[in-house]
Amino acid sequence: MADSPLYNITFLRHGESVGNLENRFQGHADFPLTETGRAQAGALAERWQAEGRAFDRVFSSPLARARETAEIVCAALNAPLELDPDWMEIHNGLLAGLSDEEAAQSVPRPAFITPYTHTGRTGESRWEVYLRAGRNIQKLLDNPTGHTLVVAHGGILNMTLYAILGIPVQADHTGPHFMFHNTTFATFTYEPERHNWRLLHFDHRPHWKED
Repeated sequence: MADSPLYNITFLRHGESVGNLENRFQGHADFPLTETGRAQAGALAERWQAEGRAFDRVFSSPLARARETAEIVCAALNAPLELDPDWMEIHNGLLAGLSDEEAAQSVPRPAFITPYTHTGRTGESRWEVYLRAGRNIQKLLDNPTGHTLVVAHGGILNMTLYAILGIPVQADHTGPHFMFHNTTFATFTYEPERHNWRLLHFDHRPHWKED
């Protein structure tokens, strides 16, 4: 693929995982995709094939739900895949893998959450995730221009969009929420000569119709 004067970056959330299906706090808990999640990734890959979409580089969180999604897409599009732990989901400490009921018993939500409160007592704060997202953007832009796919998770992708759009970290989970449903994606371009980000597309997932 010829070099482009722009960075074209697509941020994709993984397909449905066992943790999603069981309504568990995921974080670094390493749940695989469900059969539905694999089908979602396959449907997206078929859509992108039909659209003639191609990627010079693909970066994925190494957690199974993201990695499996990336592998399905990369196999269909013949794209190179690199695993990068900096794209892992928020480290949610003692919440990892718990149901809502289990979390309420063992790791109850604090009365108020600041940007510096550690998630699940021992995990990352939202500020730490925001800083990690900023470092990830820097790494993407240290590559040559072209078309890049990032396969990751809702929490880190929200903080990535905060960093791109210049939104400060909010207290107590207030502020904008970008609804990355399973295999929803957002595509941006970045023009380095003018420091100009453009949101081209926030997908409504036409490749996957809910039952």
